[in-house]
Amino acid sequence: MALSKEIGIDLGTANILIYIKGEGIVVNEPSVVAINEETKRALAVGGEAKEMLGKTPGKVVAVRPLKDGVIADFQITEILLTHFINKLHLKGIFSRPTVLICCPTNITSIEKSAIKDVAERCGAKRVYIEEEPKVAAIGAGLDISKPTGNMVIDIGGGTTDIAVLSLGDIVTSSSLKIAGDVMDEELIKFIKDKYKLLIGDRTAERVKMEIGCALKGFIDSSIEVRGRDLVTGLPHTITLSSDETELALRESCQTIVREVKRVLEQTPPELSADIVERGVFITGGGALLKGLDKLIEQEINVPVFIAEDPLNCVANGTGIMLENLHYLR
Repeated sequence: MALSKEIGIDLGTANILIYIKGEGIVVNEPSVVAINEETKRALAVGGEAKEMLGKTPGKVVAVRPLKDGVIADFQITEILLTHFINKLHLKGIFSRPTVLICCPTNITSIEKSAIKDVAERCGAKRVYIEEEPKVAAIGAGLDISKPTGNMVIDIGGGTTDIAVLSLGDIVTSSSLKIAGDVMDEELIKFIKDKYKLLIGDRTAERVKMEIGCALKGFIDSSIEVRGRDLVTGLPHTITLSSDETELALRESCQTIVREVKRVLEQTPPELSADIVERGVFITGGGALLKGLDKLIEQEINVPVFIAEDPLNCVANGTGIMLENLHYLR
């Protein structure tokens, strides 16, 4: 039996996924902590805490410690990590786990060392930090070790990371703070402006997942949306169509497309030639937005594919990297 475990953590704005070498993904929960304001004690972590979002009594707040893919509140991030590391019994008396954590590409060295500190305080022996699009590409099954160009668009909750990879590293990349959360906000704003109806984050997320669409006329479906009528103050229900979601999300999708073009413009021509041949891969939860792959494909004239199991690409990628730790060292 190996004394210390090796674990990979996809510390996302929306979800935290933990991969244990030899076991696979063992944790997949929302990155939310519910805190009692008065006593500053954590009441619930993960899924339980997410259930409380927008529904808590005065002194209980549900907090998401990660904003735009980076740690906004270190204390609460520590509570989040410690909770799962303890729950999984990863710390033995003689063994402390080796941890590989993923972060967005544009994070500063100060933020990197802060993430390291948090992981070490939670009991990690060695901490490696890797850039998300690189790990996502590996998790999507791309072989990035060869001298050929691969392009990934990793759309998470807080950030969209776009990167061109070759020879095991990032050649050109960009990170946008426009991703799942901003799309939810745009749906809330659209419904408020058009229907004078106020809805919560969780309802917006459900609308996005069920009928959210990036391409006009790509699907034809509708959903009932319940919220509070701003005029009467009473609960009210409207019907929203997928084409309306396209209108609400158009700005975000166009920004992502523009950024993809910009990264391609900075890519060396030999690698561009590879990308035309191999296509572009979308990973992360945003890959599930209906028609987004087709929209990007139309705009850049390069085949676009959705990775297999896009939500777990980063976590699976950490697993593959843990199998090959000698690369990291």
